[in-house]
Amino acid sequence: MRRKLVAVAASALLPVVAMLSYNEYASRQERNDEVRAQATQAARQASSEIERILEGLHSLLIATSTLDSVERQYRAGCVDDLKGIATQVPSIRTIVVLDPTGHLVCDSLGRPAGLDLSDRAYFQTALRSTDYVVGGYTQSRLSDRPVLPVALALRRNGRVTGVIVTGLRLEWLQQRIEERGTSQGNAVTVADGSGIILAREPFPERFVGTRIPDPYQKLIHAPNPGVLEVTSQDGTERILGYQPIGLPYNRLYVSAGISKIDAFAPINRSTVIGVLSIIGGAVLALAAASLVGGRFILRPIHRIANVLERWRHGETDARTGMTGTDELHVVGAALDRLLDELEQRRLTAEQAEQARALLAGELSHRVKNTLAIIQAIARQTFKQQTPAEYRSFSERVAALASGYDILFAEQQQQGMIKAVIERALRPHRADQDVQFKLDGPPVLLPATLVLSMSLVVHELATNAVKYGALRHETGRIVIDWTKSGNEVSFSWREVDGPPVVQPVRDGFGSRLIRNSFPSTASPSVTFSFDECGLLFRLTFVIETED
Repeated sequence: MRRKLVAVAASALLPVVAMLSYNEYASRQERNDEVRAQATQAARQASSEIERILEGLHSLLIATSTLDSVERQYRAGCVDDLKGIATQVPSIRTIVVLDPTGHLVCDSLGRPAGLDLSDRAYFQTALRSTDYVVGGYTQSRLSDRPVLPVALALRRNGRVTGVIVTGLRLEWLQQRIEERGTSQGNAVTVADGSGIILAREPFPERFVGTRIPDPYQKLIHAPNPGVLEVTSQDGTERILGYQPIGLPYNRLYVSAGISKIDAFAPINRSTVIGVLSIIGGAVLALAAASLVGGRFILRPIHRIANVLERWRHGETDARTGMTGTDELHVVGAALDRLLDELEQRRLTAEQAEQARALLAGELSHRVKNTLAIIQAIARQTFKQQTPAEYRSFSERVAALASGYDILFAEQQQQGMIKAVIERALRPHRADQDVQFKLDGPPVLLPATLVLSMSLVVHELATNAVKYGALRHETGRIVIDWTKSGNEVSFSWREVDGPPVVQPVRDGFGSRLIRNSFPSTASPSVTFSFDECGLLFRLTFVIETED
C-alpha cells in the first residue's frame, strides 16, 4: 500500500514534470531561433563592414589613379604622391604602380623600379578586367607582411597603361575585428575565395594563413547566406552564420559563430534549478506520502484488516472502535456495524438451527411412532398368518424407519458406497432377496456425498416400486459401479419388469436425482427409458484432500 501511495504522489507530479518539460523545450527552441538569428546578423554586419572597407580602397585607387604623376607614370613625382596618400590611410602600408608588363614603376616606399610582380594573379586579372580586383591571401614582396591585394587597371585613351595596387593590411583587419569585440566562446572568421583565413577571432595566431577544412569549403561558394551547427577547429560547438561576399572576379567569406554552451548557459542554469526543484519536490512529496499516508491511511487500513483477520479466526467480538471522522474511519465504523449485524444474524441462525433440529427430531419421532402403529396394526392383522410372514413385513417397516434416520441425521459420516446403497435399499429388500444385485469395487465416499448417494438410491428404488421393475415379483435391479482415478461411475439397470415409457415432464423425484450431488463433484446424470426397463447412469468425482 505504501508503494501505491508513493505511486499516487509520483503520478501527481507528472503534470508538473510535463509542463516544465514543455517549457524547457519551448525555451530552448526559442533560444535556438534567437541564437541563429544573432549569428546570421553578426555575419551580415561583419561582411557589410568588409565590403565598405574594400569599397573604400577601391575609391582610394580611383582617386589615386587620377593623379598626373600616376597617370603619366613620372617616377619622381609618383613616389612622393603615393607616399603622401599611403601615410594617411592606416589600413594600407603601400601603394604600387606597375607597368603593363608587371614591373614596378613606383611605390609609396620608394623602392627601386623594376621589381617583377607579373606572376601575381591579381595583376593578371586586373589587366583583363574593367572593374577593381580583390586578390587572395598574399605575402607582400614589398613589406614582407600578409595583405589582401586590391588592384585597378590604369587606362588612357582606352588603352591599359598599367595597374595600380594596394594591399589591405591583415593585422589592421584583425585589429578591427578585435575592436568590434566578441563574446566569450564566439568566433568571427574572414577567408578569401580559396578558403585561406585572413582574420580570426579568437586564436588568430593559430588560424590566420591556414585553410578552412574541406567539409566547409562549400560554404565559401554558397549562393546564399545561411546558418548551421558546427564543431569549430578549436573544438567549440557553435551555431555558425555564414555570409559569402560576391566581389568582382573573386569572393570572400565571412562567418560568425556563437558558442552553444555560452548561448544556452542561462537556460541550462534554469534547467538545473528546475530539475533540482522537481527532485526536491518529489522527495518531499514522496516523504509526505510515506509519512502522512502511513499515519492517516495505512494505520487505519491495517487496523481494519487486523479486525477482519481476528474475526475470521473466531474472535467475533473484535471491533475497530472507529468513528466517522474521515473516509477510512467511516469504513471502520461501517465494518463494526456490519460485524454487529453478522453476530446478531449468527445468534439468530443458531436459535433457528436449534428450533429446526428440535422440529426434525419431533418429526422423526412422529414418523417412527406412525410406523410403530403400523407394525401394531399388522401384528393384529397377521396374527392368523405364519410368524415368518409377519417377521418379513415387520423387518421391512423397521428398515423404512431406519431410512428416515439418514434424512434427519445432523452429521453424515463417510462410508463405503456399498454400505450406503444397502442401507438406502433396506426398506425394499427382505433377507435373501434376489431382486437386487450389487457389484463394484470398494469406494469410500466422503461425508458430503453419503447423503447424496442415499437420496439418489432411495428415489430410484421408490420409482421402481411405483412404476418399474419392483412392481412385479419377477423384476430385478442390477446395480454396479466402477472407479477410475477420482471418477466414480454408478449404474442402475432394471430388468424383467413391466415396459416403461419416458415421462412427459420431470417430477420432483427426477429433479431430486439430478440435483442431489453438489456441483463440486462434477455430476453427470443420464436416463434411458427402454421397454425392458430403466437404465440410469451417474458419474461424479471424489475430491481428494491435499
